[in-house]
Amino acid sequence: MNNLPFDDDTFDWVWSANCAGYAPGEPLPLLKELARVVKPGGSVIILAWSSQQLLPGYPVLEAHLNATSSGIAPFVEGTAHELHFPRMMGWFRRAGMEEVTARTFAGDVCAPLSGEMRDALAALIEMRWVDVEAELSEGDRAEYQRLCLAESQDFILDLTDYYAFYTYSMFLGRVSR
Repeated sequence: MNNLPFDDDTFDWVWSANCAGYAPGEPLPLLKELARVVKPGGSVIILAWSSQQLLPGYPVLEAHLNATSSGIAPFVEGTAHELHFPRMMGWFRRAGMEEVTARTFAGDVCAPLSGEMRDALAALIEMRWVDVEAELSEGDRAEYQRLCLAESQDFILDLTDYYAFYTYSMFLGRVSR
């Protein structure tokens, strides 16, 4: 992404969903590269996962899962505060963009879940909290296995009153050259 195979000023806009902003390293070269391929007055738009509430009724377990290495991964543990993606408005300005804005959107799901939605949420749970067992207390580990593993008879996505929500933050800047 730091060396796109396109000429300068090729597109009216570029869009990155769940990619730019998570990469390790300095984000400024990436944003400058995205802006390079956009025509003056065009837009660079980045959508990034912000948060979720996937385990209704289990806020402490979800907080513990989010505090594991894989739970923190989308927020790049150990990265300087100014390099975390929620600081993206500053990145856009430092890349020379104008009219920088941010919006957060919430999505939600509720039972009964379609097969596609159930599969997507199961994949999300697996992705968010992969290999977390070693980092959890014995009690949290047992509760995680009971609620979050698809093969469990108590899999949370099978609750008849399941409800969850998640947020995305979208950042937009205008290319000014």
